[in-house]
Amino acid sequence: MTFEGVKDDDVHIVDFSVDKHGLLKSAPISIDFYILALKPPMHKNLVYEMPAEDAGSSYMFVNSPNASQGWDVEQPAAGFVICASKRYLEKIAKNYSFFNYNSVLEAIFLTKDEEVLLWDLYDKTYREFKKAQINKDIILSYIALILSYTQTFYDRQFRSRSKTYNKVVTDFHQHLAQYFSENNSVAGLPSVAYFAQKSFLSPNYFGDLIKHLTGKSPIDHIHDYVLDLAKQKLLHSNLSISEISYSLGFDYPNYFARFFRKNTGFSPKEYRNQ
Repeated sequence: MTFEGVKDDDVHIVDFSVDKHGLLKSAPISIDFYILALKPPMHKNLVYEMPAEDAGSSYMFVNSPNASQGWDVEQPAAGFVICASKRYLEKIAKNYSFFNYNSVLEAIFLTKDEEVLLWDLYDKTYREFKKAQINKDIILSYIALILSYTQTFYDRQFRSRSKTYNKVVTDFHQHLAQYFSENNSVAGLPSVAYFAQKSFLSPNYFGDLIKHLTGKSPIDHIHDYVLDLAKQKLLHSNLSISEISYSLGFDYPNYFARFFRKNTGFSPKEYRNQ
């Protein structure tokens, strides 16, 4: 989105209730800065059934440099957008995986208490930005606080939607079993991105969701499943270790041997012989 009167090369903040704003529609373009946006109305093309726990009417989303950003929005009557350069925000932003979520589709849908807190923080940040002499250290401190609360609110969202998101976990396990039952070994070991796509989620959002609900990352689940399959094949089949390696998607038997020893303390041969 384009705005008039860019004030600083590192940070620009817009209050939609006050400032002029530009294009309401654009095809996806690559951005080279961070975006933090807080808005009251739902995106007009966003269809989302909000659980009862999410009683607020605001949502917040972020985007990182090099992301693709397109929009088709109604004329906003309120809300804030913070745009920050990579050099200005990167040191803080790298600590938060939600910068790689899928923007509005994986936004935080705020509760009423969360709304009050974030609207106040955005307003304070905007007021600091509008001073004749802005203090970018103070603005950065406000942004850091916003991001810290953002992480807390995402954690709350994962908890409050556990019934909905438990299906994502169930589907993940089903897709994992299906991948190996369909003999996809020729495609190699499955990636987290593969299963995230199956759930129509970005890899980062999918990963954080699975980790929050199960206590283990998706890659740990994948490794555990592969390890269990390897043990079964070693103990209950006549396949050679090389054949087992290739059947599980490893490119080379020595990769499989290192993986197995790292996770069990035994080489595949030692495990089979015991």
